[in-house]
Amino acid sequence: MKFVHTGDLHIGKIVNGFSMLEDQRHILQQIYELTQEEKADALVIAGDIYDRAIPPAEAVVLLNDFLTDMVRTGIPVFMISGNHDSPERIGFAGKILEQNGIHIAGVYEKRLKQVKVMDGYGEITFVLMPFVKPAAAGAKSSGEAVEHMLSAQVNGKEDKEGKTGAGRKVLITHYFVTDNGREPELSDGETTVHVGGLDNVEASLFADFDYVALGHIHKPQKIGEGEIYYAGAPLAYSFSETGQKKTVNLVELDGNGVASVKRIPLKPLHEMRKIRGRLEELIKPEIVEAADAEDYIRAELTDEEELIDPIGTLRSVYPNIMQIVLTKNEKREETGYTSRLEEKRKSIPELFEGFYEMIRGEKPDEERMKVVKEAAEEAEEMNL
Repeated sequence: MKFVHTGDLHIGKIVNGFSMLEDQRHILQQIYELTQEEKADALVIAGDIYDRAIPPAEAVVLLNDFLTDMVRTGIPVFMISGNHDSPERIGFAGKILEQNGIHIAGVYEKRLKQVKVMDGYGEITFVLMPFVKPAAAGAKSSGEAVEHMLSAQVNGKEDKEGKTGAGRKVLITHYFVTDNGREPELSDGETTVHVGGLDNVEASLFADFDYVALGHIHKPQKIGEGEIYYAGAPLAYSFSETGQKKTVNLVELDGNGVASVKRIPLKPLHEMRKIRGRLEELIKPEIVEAADAEDYIRAELTDEEELIDPIGTLRSVYPNIMQIVLTKNEKREETGYTSRLEEKRKSIPELFEGFYEMIRGEKPDEERMKVVKEAAEEAEEMNL
């Protein structure tokens, strides 16, 4: 049996003010075509289907179009909700969709959804474990929640190899999985916060499964010694991901479990790319034409002098420029001009002076400071 493993679609996401919807349509079409070319027997989507709990209408239409195309192929789809999704919305019409081969686990209902399929070697069980907040599973941590859910779904005796139940088993889930405390690699764009390890789930909990299809982390990677994989997001959503090759996993099972896992590269509609140099250099035709000017661009400008409308100048040749950074301010930004605690102790004029210097690369003149001090004193008198 062969199946494609992906996740973290984040349909409807907006990056630096740019809608990623057409980029997502492009990449979903590639995934659809890949299932055909590889004659896949299933498609696995491991959570974060949408970017937010209440997705925009256009995002819902795109997912509908994609799943409709998959239904026409006859290839079953296994899909779970992630931490960005609304479980109820993801699970809407789930029983009707299941009749057409779209198997969805949105809301956790005290037992994990299991779907059994057959191949030439016998039975394979796909176990769908959506992201569940610990309290909803009667637990104090994510690791404990996963333990509770796994123990609730066990319904067979251990076989000779120590695996629960007969046949091969594939788990689909969406958690922050660690290997003996070693955390997966994150990109700067991922804002996951793990307080005291409460969100960590140890890979050893998944020893009963032949393959674990993970979602949640955007960089594709293997966790530990077992067949536990983050497929990663199929698109870059941050400039910290510019060096990552976005892929999906093509997994092949034989009678003994996993026979192979191949990472199949995807081609985005627009690359996320960084450029660096003086403004006048970056807009030269030979520089612009050296790569795709339609890419999503972060421009790091090394000019020391004041620039007039640099974003407009760059946008005239790079229409999809997303970010602009003046490197003369980098040193100030890297050290951070103040901490939150220090901010609370500073006066309004001091805060203004620090902010002005961070943005402009120089201290404000006396006239500006005088105006700010007078405004601050007036506000204090009025108890604002």
